[in-house]
Amino acid sequence: MAQFFIHNDITVNVGDTARVHEEISEGDKKRTQIFEGIIIAIRNRGTGQSFIIRKIGANSIGVEKIFPINVPTLKKIEIKSRGSVRRSKLYYLRERIGKAATRIREKSTFTKAA
Repeated sequence: MAQFFIHNDITVNVGDTARVHEEISEGDKKRTQIFEGIIIAIRNRGTGQSFIIRKIGANSIGVEKIFPINVPTLKKIEIKSRGSVRRSKLYYLRERIGKAATRIREKSTFTKAA
């Protein structure tokens, strides 16, 4: 079970809140669509690796999307906040409602005192 992957020199972990920029082509036009949510799972290794990202959409409906990592339409991944979780798959968030579905502890950063 993978708990992290590296995409364009950015380490992405399970539990992070991320913004995924995906290029969508409609006919001869191209646009960038942004999907923001919590990374709840990372599957496989190597070239077949993918991750699942979940957000709470309109009317409190959960929306999940699976992104393969090695696909050319995946342009950029931005990490908004780092999450501190103890599991590699956060499927338990699917049963939660409201704010509890998006509440994950922030990863604390310690600075060493001189």
